[in-house]
Amino acid sequence: QVVPHVTNGIQDWIERVAYIPVDGKVGPPDVCLIEVGGTVGDIESLPYIEAVRQMMWEYERDCLVIHLTLIPYLSAAGELKTKPTQHSVKALLELGVQPDILCCRSEHELELNLRRKIAKFCNVSMNAVIEARDASSIYDVPMLMQAEELDSVVLDKLGLSKKSTPELKKWKSFLDRLKNPKTDVKIALIGKYVELKDSYKSISEAFIHAGVSNEAKVNLHWIHSDNLDKSNVEKELSKMDGILVAPGFGSRGVAGKIDAVQFARENNIPFLGICLGMQCAVIEFARNVLHLEDANTTEIANKTKAPVIDMMEEQKNISDYGGTMRLGAYSCQLKPNSNIGKAFHSDVISERHRHRYEFNNKYLNDFEAAGMISTGTNPDTGLVEVVEIPSHPWFVGVQFHPEYKSTVDKPHPLFVAFVGAALKNKKN
Repeated sequence: QVVPHVTNGIQDWIERVAYIPVDGKVGPPDVCLIEVGGTVGDIESLPYIEAVRQMMWEYERDCLVIHLTLIPYLSAAGELKTKPTQHSVKALLELGVQPDILCCRSEHELELNLRRKIAKFCNVSMNAVIEARDASSIYDVPMLMQAEELDSVVLDKLGLSKKSTPELKKWKSFLDRLKNPKTDVKIALIGKYVELKDSYKSISEAFIHAGVSNEAKVNLHWIHSDNLDKSNVEKELSKMDGILVAPGFGSRGVAGKIDAVQFARENNIPFLGICLGMQCAVIEFARNVLHLEDANTTEIANKTKAPVIDMMEEQKNISDYGGTMRLGAYSCQLKPNSNIGKAFHSDVISERHRHRYEFNNKYLNDFEAAGMISTGTNPDTGLVEVVEIPSHPWFVGVQFHPEYKSTVDKPHPLFVAFVGAALKNKKN
């Protein structure tokens, strides 16, 4: 069983890695994978590299270090250069860590002589020099690593038995459907950070997973909410098969998100709002259906007369800004026959949160009387987690972050349902 785990502090890290709760029992896991990001030599990475050094000393050959390096190609000389890898390993050695395996990023094949040179000058065995060739898709990487026998090398160095060669049938099936979609679909992603696409990396990956599940390629159209208003919203969104309004903090770009929500609602385009996206859907409905012109979130307008999105009373007395956030996994009770209920095929789900403002239940009766209903609530607090418009073909806003739980093996059901709804709405 593989248990991913992250913590802070060298000694705390080492102690907690050795005793991670697994299936309710405290004890050492079979395998613990730890990724130390950044670059060797960066000051912020030093405490973690020191933790790795101590772990190697304490656990000896039960601990294995894989170092990712770069083998750049100089087109003018027509050759691959190993010096960056040599210097990177040297810097790691100066910190007391000898890598066991090198994964060498490269645009080209690493020939035998080049691998021999890397092994010789970096103190690793020949079979521990793993070629990590640039791939057309990140999802090709596991197959490329298996072709390089990385799994076998790791097991050998850890003294673990190789009972059988993994067939990776599910992964191969995913790759086949990813590369051979039967159709495609256009979905607009409305966000305030689209110039930095990694800000929405989890969302874009969740769409890949959901697209494959629907045997479709999802063509994301990244639209900056700052550049969206009533004068151009129809031009930007009328050809979209679905509209997603992304999470975010602060007032910038919220007006454009609200305009996008209104266009999706009034034109029956499948809509998914996540966190702030859900809150924008609530504000838009309050303003244009309930006619509460001043409706807003107190995150943006603290003195609004209609705080349809507000901070919970027990949060308002917390002075620490981060302490007001609702973080982690919370249960959610779903209404049967709702869009989200049909997506999950379950009455109770658990999803991850990262926000501090909530739907104001003082207005819930007014919303439901007008056609926007709560289809998911926290069973302990009664907080609204999901809103839907039953008269709309598919309109769902969620307070949680479904994108955090989507994987190749288990695409998130809400994204799968949303892409399916967008396909039904597909334009010619």
